[in-house]
Amino acid sequence: MLKSIMIVGLGGFIGTVLRFWVTRGFQLSQTSVFPWGTLTVNIIGSFVIGIVLGISEKGNFLSPEWRLFLTIGLCGGFTTFSSFSNEAFLLLQGRELLRLAYYSGLSVFLGIGAVILGRLIIKTI
Repeated sequence: MLKSIMIVGLGGFIGTVLRFWVTRGFQLSQTSVFPWGTLTVNIIGSFVIGIVLGISEKGNFLSPEWRLFLTIGLCGGFTTFSSFSNEAFLLLQGRELLRLAYYSGLSVFLGIGAVILGRLIIKTI
């Protein structure tokens, strides 16, 4: 268990630093208020997790440790949106369209609502 935690932690550290570099690079080079950096990170992370999991499904090309490092660690540190996208894909693949709609809708709207609620709570204190 400790080995897995260390593998995920190292991947998460690298992913987080990469996310910072990408988003910071966009912030410094763009005058737009549109969050291009975050959008880019979300799309890249979703693409990478798709590649890694696709390779994993083809055979024993990746050890369980590498899979942990790349998916939960690196992609998870880079963007949790990649995990959301993969889970949505699995629901789509299983033809769980109603669950896909619930999961996607709830994730987006409750996530935004949670941010609003958190900000309102702090604003009123």
